[in-house]
Amino acid sequence: MSHPESFSGYAFAEKFGNLVKIDVPWTEPKEGEVVLKVKACGVCAGDDLPRIQAIPCALPRIPGHEFVGEIVSLPESEKDFKVGQTVGGGWHGGQCFNCSNCRVGKYIGCKGHYIHGISSHGGYAEYVTVRKEAVVRVPEGMAPEHAGPLLCAGITVFNSLRNVDIRAGDLVAVNGIGGLGHLAIQFATKMGYRVVALSSGPSKREDCLKLGAFAYLDASQVDQAEELQKLGGAKVIMLCAPTSDVAPLLKGLAYDGTLLVLAAGHAPTPIPLFQLVPNRITIKGWPSGSAQDSEDCLNFAQYFGIKPLVQLFPLDKAQEAYESRSSARYRAVITP
Repeated sequence: MSHPESFSGYAFAEKFGNLVKIDVPWTEPKEGEVVLKVKACGVCAGDDLPRIQAIPCALPRIPGHEFVGEIVSLPESEKDFKVGQTVGGGWHGGQCFNCSNCRVGKYIGCKGHYIHGISSHGGYAEYVTVRKEAVVRVPEGMAPEHAGPLLCAGITVFNSLRNVDIRAGDLVAVNGIGGLGHLAIQFATKMGYRVVALSSGPSKREDCLKLGAFAYLDASQVDQAEELQKLGGAKVIMLCAPTSDVAPLLKGLAYDGTLLVLAAGHAPTPIPLFQLVPNRITIKGWPSGSAQDSEDCLNFAQYFGIKPLVQLFPLDKAQEAYESRSSARYRAVITP
């Protein structure tokens, strides 16, 4: 198959700058790599990290870690994947296989920190190169614009929830109804939990109830923690949007409850430790998952009909898509 001498992408070229169009020379994949022609790339708050250099990386850097595409080039020795196959990539961009976390199979915790869109160019482009161990197989028939957001927002809520101590029928509260939150409602409902949506203002009530929540607690109208306790207390509160004050939420947890931190800002967040002890409260963070975890997420989503609600943008409007990452209903997706 013939390939272009170069292709277009949108990158951060300077700290705190906007996205700019760049031309990237075509490079044939090395052993252990494949090249995808991008069909869709979700826009995540994490795409801001190279711009602000929260994780230092070389600039210019093309962001994007929720991409799906078709394999167009691979080494002759590659036996597990083939040209024309639909695959994707998420936050996890690969692993070293040799650090203490990799040696026990905790690849998402690899100390090498290989991240798509930070360690290497990501999916705001026509093509993207992916390390073999980070390639995610996409189920047949799943639309790329739906699969893309599941590779970060989706797997983060799916994989975290299946790794906490919780039983079918328990109460799960989802705080922050955006890219992660609207998927958390769907996954938690399909996993057999009773789901309550927590937000501020009435605008998302109807959507949350349609997505599977049985109750919607508007912080501008009620004390959310008090209402959760009336329902028996939440076994898990999924923090799906950054908040600087989690103390009120802790009061809504049941005995042995868990505050599951999936989205966090950079500012310090005061935690009243005295609230944790009497009810044996746990605060737990979770960072998406490996390629296999992503495949589990996609297969679960396809089986149960879970789909992100998306707003589509062409590649030449990457900056507009990026700026809408917090306001989209509920995930901006670039479709080159």
